Amino acid sequence: MVTEEQFLKDVESHVREIIMEDGLYRHIRFRRPGTMCMHFDLITWPGYLCYTVDMGTYVFWRLENMFEFFRTDREYAQRHGKQLVINKGYWAQKLQAVDGNSHRASVTEFDQDRFKEVINEYRKNWIKAAKEDGSLNAVERRELWEEVEDRVLRCVDDGGERAQIAAYDFSWNPGLPGSGRPRWQFDDLFEHSFAKFTGRFMWCCYALAWGIQKYDEHKEAANAPEPAHA
Repeated sequence: MVTEEQFLKDVESHVREIIMEDGLYRHIRFRRPGTMCMHFDLITWPGYLCYTVDMGTYVFWRLENMFEFFRTDREYAQRHGKQLVINKGYWAQKLQAVDGNSHRASVTEFDQDRFKEVINEYRKNWIKAAKEDGSLNAVERRELWEEVEDRVLRCVDDGGERAQIAAYDFSWNPGLPGSGRPRWQFDDLFEHSFAKFTGRFMWCCYALAWGIQKYDEHKEAANAPEPAHA
């Protein structure tokens, strides 16, 4: 996952270039001098902001002046020791377009670690309960453990859709059909989310917060009154 610390290291030598500015019509570029590596552009027009870079393109819609939208909570964050504040969940709701010509046109991806964590929690609870109530003997408990491993967890490498289908389809009974013995399956799995924001979108969020902050600092410095001369 992209962190604030990592992002700030990525842009520590970036400089601002105002390509065009006419009221709410802006085109501002941030890049390391001499290279376009990890550069990004912020382009605004009334009601919209387009962030574009080699790591993705995202178009947001919310307020007439979209810079105002992304300034939200900045002061609160800085009072609590953060240089930047991002609200990725809320910002993602304001997206109008995401990498339209890319097969990666999404701001989220399958969270393998979270999926494994949830499945293992089910599995541990099943084994513990079966041991305590005597519904499964030691051999059967081992078999249940391995069935989950083979039929669900091994599917993770095949992608999120395949892994989740395997989990929803999973059912295991230690006896013959109709034997009346309990059946184990992943009830209420739908209550869990296995999506996380992509690193590309996280970097975009930090870039928006940082770029607008640098733009504001430049404007404040340009508009500051000149010191009086003695």
